[in-house]
Amino acid sequence: MSSREVRLGNHQPVISVRDLVVGFNEKIVLDYLNLDIRLGEILGVIGASGSGKSVLLRAIIGLVPKQQGTIEMFGENIDTLSRERRRALERKWGVMFQHGALFSSLTVKQNIQFPMREYLDLSEPLLEELAMMKIEMVGLKPEAADKLPSELSGGMIKRAALARALALDPEIVFLDEPTSGLDPIGAGEFDQLIVALQKTLNLTVMMITHDLNSLHAACNRVAAIARGKVIEIGTIEEISASTDPWLRAYFQGERGRKLFGEFAPSPTANEI
Repeated sequence: MSSREVRLGNHQPVISVRDLVVGFNEKIVLDYLNLDIRLGEILGVIGASGSGKSVLLRAIIGLVPKQQGTIEMFGENIDTLSRERRRALERKWGVMFQHGALFSSLTVKQNIQFPMREYLDLSEPLLEELAMMKIEMVGLKPEAADKLPSELSGGMIKRAALARALALDPEIVFLDEPTSGLDPIGAGEFDQLIVALQKTLNLTVMMITHDLNSLHAACNRVAAIARGKVIEIGTIEEISASTDPWLRAYFQGERGRKLFGEFAPSPTANEI
């Protein structure tokens, strides 16, 4: 099998989205969208620019209000939780935003410690130890700890942002375009890091991406969003066989055929 093989313990959803509607003014972005994210998987989410991928992520974690629908996490409806229970649930997820979103006035170490200070009551020596552990975990050198984001390369910013997402030892990690802006070697190394961390830490990962290589290297399943809905979900092999025009262009275009050539058929003469 060409997509990454994994044995999931079961198909139990850790996140269930049902009939989700999100819009801005008169524009509906997500239109009764349904999605399950399984425990222990890396789910890639793809779609054209403006299709609502990042809106979906932000709606799940509560940064974007929804108009209708329900979102359950670990079997709990997040709309019905008390403030205390909501805060406890928030400790179970970490988010790596697109472009890193590091606090520019804080060092790498201070960025990683920020959620720890918000949610945990720890001594300064323990905060120091934990931050350095996260820095090592994502493959940064110790001297990066005291650097500001402006002193980091693009790849280092990505790793620092991932370290902050892992600060509270979450069970779920949300990644928004984690390899965008990286060169092919750097992107490949980051994909390998995500897979290694998922296995080591038993994470469930939702990864928004445009990167065909990331889908192949890291993802167990892929969900495609178009017209406000999840139009296909499955392994890369399964959704690459879709007859949807956008998915055919995505997987069976020149770049897709080079990467997925063994199961992405070339267009017929009538389709050219």
